[in-house]
Amino acid sequence: MTGRLVVAGGGQAAFALVAKLRALKDMRPITIVSAEASHPYQRPPLSKKYLLGEADLDRLMFRPENWYPENDVEMRLSTEIVAIDRAEKTVTLGDGSTLAYEYLALATGAAPRRLPAEIGGDLDGVFTVRDYRDADRLGIEMQEGRRALVVGGGYIGLEAAAVARGRGLHVTVIEMAERILARVASPATATILKAIHSARGVDIREKTGLVRLIGENGRVTGAELSDGFVLPVDLVIVGIGVAANDRLAREAGLEVAGGIVVDDRARTSDPSIFAIGDCTVLPFEGRRVRLESVQNAVDQAEAAATVIAGGDAPYVPKPWFWSDQYDVKLQIAGFCQGFDETVVRPGQRDGSVSVWYFREGRLIAVDAVNDAKAYVVGKKLIEMGRTPDRAVIEDPQSDLKALAL
Repeated sequence: MTGRLVVAGGGQAAFALVAKLRALKDMRPITIVSAEASHPYQRPPLSKKYLLGEADLDRLMFRPENWYPENDVEMRLSTEIVAIDRAEKTVTLGDGSTLAYEYLALATGAAPRRLPAEIGGDLDGVFTVRDYRDADRLGIEMQEGRRALVVGGGYIGLEAAAVARGRGLHVTVIEMAERILARVASPATATILKAIHSARGVDIREKTGLVRLIGENGRVTGAELSDGFVLPVDLVIVGIGVAANDRLAREAGLEVAGGIVVDDRARTSDPSIFAIGDCTVLPFEGRRVRLESVQNAVDQAEAAATVIAGGDAPYVPKPWFWSDQYDVKLQIAGFCQGFDETVVRPGQRDGSVSVWYFREGRLIAVDAVNDAKAYVVGKKLIEMGRTPDRAVIEDPQSDLKALAL
């Protein structure tokens, strides 16, 4: 029997790694060390179906609890790895115990950025959502008729705004950049989503920052905005991005650059230590990127499992993402970073539209709003390395499927 694999973290990437190893009939001893009290579960629905009461925690579990002992996977819950001794190949846990490893996998994920305490970030009624306990606390506060401020106009903030409106709250979104989705999508996609939210009564204020939150008796009651407006609020949802949980790697002397740097086999600068999921910076099309997505967490973890089990196949990312807002499904194929041109294609159904991204004449991404056909065809074209004729994309009557034949 080969040596132990220790996994730091109990999220999507951690589970995918372990499940793939067992599917490959690799029966090495495995220990998952997770700060959470729960076995691994899906996180994306926390800010959507879970908050809306459409799914409970049991439905979010990847596997029943008995799956782990049945597959010889030891769970160490409600604790975390606090230090790595690379020379001795051991990790120290929060309770002072140690574990020896042959391989260590860092699946530590990312943490939501919080508002500084000096501007009111520590007041009651100010929320970020990372785990089910955060979602439970926020769910209690989301009462019909209350006033919610969402700080940040990225996908996290817009999804939170959609849930809050769905629960009958009055919602204001502030975004300090020129427009919503400035870092992650084109102006065309931002305009489409802004119209969707505005039509449902969300007040979106772009080029508007937060100066400070105002509190009474330790509870948030208002927000002073950069335009001088003071907004009364009952709760605040913070969606200003996430930071990779790379402290362990950094303190262990591994290469870190806004995340844990890995190669195309998910190895860190120490060949006995892998890193997977949202905590990583990985090679993609000749540059280093962070891909914060379920797709990357699963595919990168499975690639790492193959290497741990004795294989040697590189991980070539094929990014895709999604965002659910109201009855709108946004599906994203590819990675739009660095685009220099977009083409907007009206869909064949009411409310459907797609935005096609190009860089130096090459198709690199597609945003499909309620348009599954555009998403499927766009994804296939990107993975095949094919770029369609612009005229075909612009014509809503053209046959998209023919492009991918």
